[in-house]
Amino acid sequence: MRTNGAIIDDQGKMNNFAVEPKVYVDEQGDRTGFTPYAEVLNGRLAMIGFVSLIALEVLTGHGVFDIFANL
Repeated sequence: MRTNGAIIDDQGKMNNFAVEPKVYVDEQGDRTGFTPYAEVLNGRLAMIGFVSLIALEVLTGHGVFDIFANL
């Protein structure tokens, strides 16, 4: 028997232990956290950045550090 967060056992003794909260899973969707979608997107963005740096170096003849040094 439960009353006001306390449990009364079969001998009539009251235990004042905390009542366990109801456990649930918070659904955040498929696109948050370390999901396969996030890992694929991260890989694709890294490839785009790497190819962009190579294209920048080929077109200008200078590396990234040279361009930043001349600003």
